[in-house]
Amino acid sequence: METRDKTFLLRFTLEAEIPDALWEQEDFEEDAWLDEWEIGVKPGLIRAVFTHLRSVPAWSARIRNRGVSPLDEIEIVVSRRLGDGMEGDDEAE
Repeated sequence: METRDKTFLLRFTLEAEIPDALWEQEDFEEDAWLDEWEIGVKPGLIRAVFTHLRSVPAWSARIRNRGVSPLDEIEIVVSRRLGDGMEGDDEAE
């Protein structure tokens, strides 16, 4: 059996515009916006991706850990096995 792959990259660049006045406040937490992303946004985004991928019967998805911190990268492997009798298969086993 031959395995082929292709990389598709969906990159998110996070930015925060911080007014100078905030830097002068003693209680200003400069990384709070990143915590909001990690706790409030990213988990829901990943759940939504997996929810959609699971809705397509011929495809499967899993997270692959390549030793990079999940704060910086999450790799999702999306697989399709051909020849399983699903509609659209061009080859039979």
